Amino acid sequence: MAKQTVLVLGAGKIGSLITCLLSGCKDYNVYLANLNLEAADKLVKTLKLTKVTTLAVDAENETQLIEAINRSGAHAIISSLPFYCNPLVADIAAHLGIHYFDLTEDVEVTNHVKKVSQNKSNVFMPQCGLAPGFISIAAHAVMEHFDEIHSVKMRVGALPVNPNNALKYSLTWSTDGLINEYGNLCYGIKDSELTTLLPLEGYETITLDGVLYEAFNTSGGLGTLADTYAGKVQNMNYKTLRYPGHCEQIKLLMEDLKLNHDRDTLKRILENAIPKTLQDVVLIYVAVNGIKDGDFFEENYAKKVYPAQIGNKLWSSIQVTTAAGVCSVFDIIMQDSSAYQGFVTQESIELDSVINNRFGKYFA
Repeated sequence: MAKQTVLVLGAGKIGSLITCLLSGCKDYNVYLANLNLEAADKLVKTLKLTKVTTLAVDAENETQLIEAINRSGAHAIISSLPFYCNPLVADIAAHLGIHYFDLTEDVEVTNHVKKVSQNKSNVFMPQCGLAPGFISIAAHAVMEHFDEIHSVKMRVGALPVNPNNALKYSLTWSTDGLINEYGNLCYGIKDSELTTLLPLEGYETITLDGVLYEAFNTSGGLGTLADTYAGKVQNMNYKTLRYPGHCEQIKLLMEDLKLNHDRDTLKRILENAIPKTLQDVVLIYVAVNGIKDGDFFEENYAKKVYPAQIGNKLWSSIQVTTAAGVCSVFDIIMQDSSAYQGFVTQESIELDSVINNRFGKYFA
């Protein structure tokens, strides 16, 4: 395909790896925009990304965003910004007619993107990454094996390999996104009807490879899959996997101490008390049951992903899975963008296409 230009917004944990992956292939010119230009330049220098151009951009400033897009000549934007920045970015993408991808887990942001994408010929694909993102692609692939689907369980966790604090957790990605997942309403399908679910509820335990985990409702991970399968599935839900005891501690913070209503304080507490780590593991689990060839069957998809050396740096498993998730679907669409237009769901991409993609290979 002809070489295309992509503007990556945000040089944080995920944006940095997205930039590294895309700049490492010959098909894309990569621009990296960040509020702190010095930090972006240092990142590019450290990673030896000689083909990346950096720009200073305040992502909440419409004029600066438009100037960056025009300066780069971008055919597409990948936003790795906090979820609350994305409505403006989507509006600008709609106005300028360029492709739009983001990592948001926020349902309202996705609804906004869906609205602005109506009657547009350019692609709008929110909720890329891991969960939402790859988990919907994996679940959809398993669901296609059934004639009649009764239950779909989607479970994802990004966890330290060796936890040693009371929360048994490490901050492996966006704190804002984490709080958003723990504090916002969740959605699912129950008795064939779309329904809202409370976060931190629906507690259960699950054993994978002999290790016990807990699972509970969190917001956003289901993506658009519930809308796609409404009326076609009896029950569907998404839950986050953690080590036992985590949910109880988070409930203390968010509910008993009422910090869900003071998220700035909660963010400061978490970032001050919980360390980061590169020694993490991502757990991906899907269980589907229903009727196949006249019999009642269950089929599972289970995967563990560990940190990986990419370029000259070791990246955490949550960085690898999230960046590989967005880069693979981005690459698939950009290789044949005429086949897609408007709002594109994660589940419209085939699992085999992702696994066989040069960026999706980390899920293989």
